[in-house]
Amino acid sequence: MEKGTLYMVPCPIADDGDMARVLPEYNADIVRSINYFVVENLRTGRRFLSRVGMGRPIDTLKMAELNEHTTPAEVETLIAPILAGENCAMISEAGCPGVADPGAALAALCHRHGVRVVPLVGPSSILLALMASGMNGQSFAFNGYLPVKPPERQRALRTLERRARTEHQSQIFIEAPYRNRQLLEAIVATCAPDTRITVAVDITAESEQIVTRSVAEWRRAMPDDLHKRPAIFIIGE
Repeated sequence: MEKGTLYMVPCPIADDGDMARVLPEYNADIVRSINYFVVENLRTGRRFLSRVGMGRPIDTLKMAELNEHTTPAEVETLIAPILAGENCAMISEAGCPGVADPGAALAALCHRHGVRVVPLVGPSSILLALMASGMNGQSFAFNGYLPVKPPERQRALRTLERRARTEHQSQIFIEAPYRNRQLLEAIVATCAPDTRITVAVDITAESEQIVTRSVAEWRRAMPDDLHKRPAIFIIGE
């Protein structure tokens, strides 16, 4: 029996704006042709499919969740329809599935079973922030979330700053939106005045702001509107 294909389908990062801005029609056509979806969140997955315009009731589609709470044994069950010949779309809660995202587990399992995995073009807040930052795009690392406790976070920031300077490598990381201000305050209190910092918020939204300044410049003009806005932070040389 011929196996199905796993399509890694990016979805919008921001809630506002035109879907056509971040979802090529080619992607939409593929999504409309599929009946089996693995999503990080059922509610946001259904909303995304409604915005795509499936041409049939969402309730007729087969949907399963894959998130940080999914066990390895549960991931194994998700591949069964694909092995039986059904194409599948993996949809993250926002952005690119498999990149800082639980969807990587399903992609890895598909490779182990010889299933074709196809990545589709779409928005990645990590790459979009780097593209606009002016930081080194030849060598960079994504570090996920930094520690929450101040002493550990300070050590992590110093380590990232050292890597940025000695390895000439841009250091990218994120924070829970409600802690953005605290993280930026920790950055400017920890890093050297001439270290460059990028803060990218609301990427692809109408309210998007991407700014790169030295630590000294950030200290003189700390923003007061970062609360609960999705953000990417980059430390450079």
